[in-house]
Amino acid sequence: MLEIGVKILIAYLLGTLLGSLILGRLRGVDIRAMGSGNAGATNALRTQGKLFGFLVLVIDIAKGLFAVCWLPTAVLPGVGIDADVSREWLTFACGFAVIVGHVYPVWFGFRGGKGAATVVGVFAAVDPRLAAVLVVSWFVVLVLTGYVGLATMLSGLVLAVVVYVFEPADAPLLAFCVAVTLFVIYTHRSNIARMRAGQENRVRRLWLFRSRAL
Repeated sequence: MLEIGVKILIAYLLGTLLGSLILGRLRGVDIRAMGSGNAGATNALRTQGKLFGFLVLVIDIAKGLFAVCWLPTAVLPGVGIDADVSREWLTFACGFAVIVGHVYPVWFGFRGGKGAATVVGVFAAVDPRLAAVLVVSWFVVLVLTGYVGLATMLSGLVLAVVVYVFEPADAPLLAFCVAVTLFVIYTHRSNIARMRAGQENRVRRLWLFRSRAL
């Protein structure tokens, strides 16, 4: 139990290192006071430019990768490896913890991003094919609708369905996909409210299949 607790805590703390807020402080800005008020890569891109947004994306994806690739098998001083702990379940626990840390960072008043980039990093570490499903489905929905938040939520649903269809026997993976998808939908509840009210921003340049008059 010690190993589980320590590694989940480390994963959470790793998640609290938000690229937008760290880089923002170096620049003297608080992303949460600009644009949509979100501390994620999308708002960073919209308010601070392409390079800043790209660096934020890299940081937020990298911590998801690191938490899943390194932590579950790491031999930590004073902790070691518990033979009774399932590496698969621990991997998913660390993956979920790093996402939660990104959304609710203790160092930044529990006001973080919505977890999309970190989710991609986590699934890229679990299985690159899963990350590919996320990215492709996200892009397709974004192109068709122009809604970044909707694309993020639906890509999670698509991933859960794909795992259910092709890996129905992998209960830990399926449970993890469903848990992450539900959490991402929860973090996007404000986007859902704005879409229902017709106030959500759209990425107009990617409306490839819609009339310019819309």
